[in-house]
Amino acid sequence: MGKMAPSLDISDWWVKETQKGTPVIVTMENPNYSVVEINSPDAAFRQVEKDRGKNAKQFTWVLLLRAHRAVGCLAWVAGVLWALLGAVNKRLIFRQGVVMESEKSGKGRLLFRFIRGFLVISLTALVFEVVAHLNGWHFQRPDLHIPQKAEIEGWVHMVYLMWLSFRADYIAVPIQALSNFCVVLFLIQSLDRMILCIGCFWIKYKKIKPRIEGDPFKSDDLEGSGYSYPMVLIQIPMCNEREVYEQSISAVCQIDWPKDRLLIQVLDDSDDESIQWLIKAEVSKWSQRGINIIYRHRLVRTGYKAGNLKSAMSCDYVKGYEFVAIFDADFQPNPDFLKQTVPHFKDNPELGLVQARWAFVNKDENLLTRLQNINLCFHFEVEQQVNGVFLNFFGFNGTAGVWRIKALEESGGWLERTTVEDMDIAVRAHLNGWKFIFLNDVKVLCEVPESYEAYRKQQHRWHSGPMQLFRICLPAIITSKIPVWKKANLVLLFFLLRKLILPFYSFTLFCIILPLTMFVPEAELPMWVICYIPVFMSLLNILPAPKLFPFIVPYLLFENTMSVTKFNAMVSGLFQLGSSYEWVVTKKAGRSSESDLIAAAERDSKPLNNPQLHRGSSESELSELNRLKEQPESLLPVKKVNRIYRKELALAFLLLTASIRSLLSAQGVHFYFLLFQGVTFLLVGLDLIGEQMS
Repeated sequence: MGKMAPSLDISDWWVKETQKGTPVIVTMENPNYSVVEINSPDAAFRQVEKDRGKNAKQFTWVLLLRAHRAVGCLAWVAGVLWALLGAVNKRLIFRQGVVMESEKSGKGRLLFRFIRGFLVISLTALVFEVVAHLNGWHFQRPDLHIPQKAEIEGWVHMVYLMWLSFRADYIAVPIQALSNFCVVLFLIQSLDRMILCIGCFWIKYKKIKPRIEGDPFKSDDLEGSGYSYPMVLIQIPMCNEREVYEQSISAVCQIDWPKDRLLIQVLDDSDDESIQWLIKAEVSKWSQRGINIIYRHRLVRTGYKAGNLKSAMSCDYVKGYEFVAIFDADFQPNPDFLKQTVPHFKDNPELGLVQARWAFVNKDENLLTRLQNINLCFHFEVEQQVNGVFLNFFGFNGTAGVWRIKALEESGGWLERTTVEDMDIAVRAHLNGWKFIFLNDVKVLCEVPESYEAYRKQQHRWHSGPMQLFRICLPAIITSKIPVWKKANLVLLFFLLRKLILPFYSFTLFCIILPLTMFVPEAELPMWVICYIPVFMSLLNILPAPKLFPFIVPYLLFENTMSVTKFNAMVSGLFQLGSSYEWVVTKKAGRSSESDLIAAAERDSKPLNNPQLHRGSSESELSELNRLKEQPESLLPVKKVNRIYRKELALAFLLLTASIRSLLSAQGVHFYFLLFQGVTFLLVGLDLIGEQMS
């Protein structure tokens, strides 16, 4: 045993040297005060024992203050729980139906069983840890003290010691290895996101953007310059789009372009005859107003949207057109859309695609739409714009874009092999040497899903399709004639990093490894992985939408929650499981912007100038049409269905269990993160975010 260092108490020495004067004793006769002895002027300011100088009444006040704080804290917790239970009661009890999430693929059931088994093991481990904590068996990393046989207190203590030894030798090592691997992927993905943001800042600083030189439609011909306008085909693919067909067709028909140089195809794949009637009537109305518009319905509905577009492009009358613009059924382009996009093709024969940005009419409808707006603003403002400026390549968004028909034909046209036909044609066009332009200033109004069920199905398709396409396109990418750096960008960045690695590490790191480290403290995640870097990355994501900064914490938690759906979809697409080729039309609400509502009111207030609007229609057909148009109003109120998502609920209880375990080791940040993340999973699992499905 070494000698301990001598204690140097400067305060005691200073007091001894400075004590002067005569000791004074002050006695207060008031029983509410205690007796205080002062030996020197400085003695009154020295520390005294905690229990000295306090009487029973002071202790009572202290206890009352502490009780008041405890009651206030309990009241706050009770208020939060009451509000949560009230929301659950409102959404589950007063609604007319609760539907359990259906797992159509074996992969989904397997993932649920894995999470459920993980939850059972975690609860068992938690019971062990609580028993150990109550009995004072605290063994902390890294100095694990294994007691001697004489110190073992019964068979439970012995089993706990065996568990500690097994955990340290066999469980912690693979968990730590997987954790380190995911952290490396996390850092690589964060670096990629930072580089994209730096590129976006550079574009803003240098004011780089595609520009149109002069007025491409200016002519000295007094009768007009129709010859300067190329032939443009507009396609509106739709399927059972009862809520949005009218506003979409109306917006497209009002595009400013010579009527003899424009053809509109309404490609209706609806299987509901009443919706077909409504769309036909809308097309007929605009056709009789002089618009060159055609209604087209397929008898054999194969290939989803890709099959619909492929069938429309096979028509003979399409061969005379040079460009094709595509709008999904909920998109409402401005009248000058073609004049802002088509001129970019002039004197640029290598340009194959001009993509416009999306804007959302319902971005402030609820919390779910706001969180989607953050993601999509970053996607367009940063990802699409940076890739368009520096690489002349990005993924086609499937709508609000103009293609050179020659580029489509030389790239093989629309193929029905995946559910992401837009990304498929973009990759094949890139491999054929075509360039793309993204116009961040040209915006087209559309909708984002307002219910979690619709958003979840959309995200499943958006994340399973790219992996399915990656398996198919990889040989073509490797054998293509494009430069090696473009091949590396396609394989490593476009597919692997942004489509595969992102959902993998997000789910594995924050939903599996982090809860595991609470029960296996020998393996740990650094604080900067859990807190600092995710918050910093969320700040970068929210920069394109600064008004949504107050939603940064819900955004971070919700993105981790969505990693379950994205991981499930990624694995389904990568291994060609059952749900990888499932296409579900995203449910729309049919909302219009304020300008659209004003324009519609003005049109309705004007007298009908064309008395033969429905020429050729009998009175019975007109009455049937009026009945169909009034049908949605007669169906109100619509039955709402609340869904229960089992995987999200299982993960919620797993994370909440891990948060309880973190209390035993007093890990503050881990506890709060696991608690809030578990509550987020619980809210999503009970379908308490967004609107409910009808």
